[in-house]
Amino acid sequence: MATTVHQPPEIKTRPGPSRLGQGGNGSNRIPAGGNPRGVLDDSSPASRTGIWVAIAAITMTFAAFTSALIVRQGTSLEAWHLALPRILYLNTLILLASSGTLTIARRRFRSFIYGAEGERIAALRGLYATLALGLLFIAGQYMAWMQLKAQGLYLATNPDSSFFYLFTAVHGLHVLGGLAGLLYAIRKLGGSELRASTLAVTAHYWHFMDILWLYLLFILWMRL
Repeated sequence: MATTVHQPPEIKTRPGPSRLGQGGNGSNRIPAGGNPRGVLDDSSPASRTGIWVAIAAITMTFAAFTSALIVRQGTSLEAWHLALPRILYLNTLILLASSGTLTIARRRFRSFIYGAEGERIAALRGLYATLALGLLFIAGQYMAWMQLKAQGLYLATNPDSSFFYLFTAVHGLHVLGGLAGLLYAIRKLGGSELRASTLAVTAHYWHFMDILWLYLLFILWMRL
């Protein structure tokens, strides 16, 4: 007797939300002119690992600087004191404000990837505001150095002035790195190609610069 073998019914699968709006390489990138609703994942293992390694390295660097400052002051036979330029406190407010504008930009960006096309311009404005405030912070730090030089305090004048220039200069260089990241994010968002993970990593780094500066300002205020 013949036996009829029935083929199993075909099961059709629908693409999950995480794959919507992705390119051929599977990246969570907003397609130009397309629907960006699928770009919801703001975590990339490689980028997250890289940023935390960088933050750990920077933290260790400044911890070593702090230890050197404490040891140097403990072994010095001369007591040096440095009056911090008051513009540093204004610079602190500027840097904190930049974190606020970046937070707003991220919120606008998330509204954009959920489909609110008009929010892209608002996110761009937030990123530009953060960039402008970051540049203003760097300019303020330069003015602080000029104020010290006007008082006759240079890099090699005394240990306190040396550590002041060292701390602020190295932090300023890292802030410039954050500004480069902001410029990259602005360029990508302008072409509707910004990955959510890229903006998240940029924001984490920038907020860390804020926290690091608050720590440095406290150390300079307490030790110098």
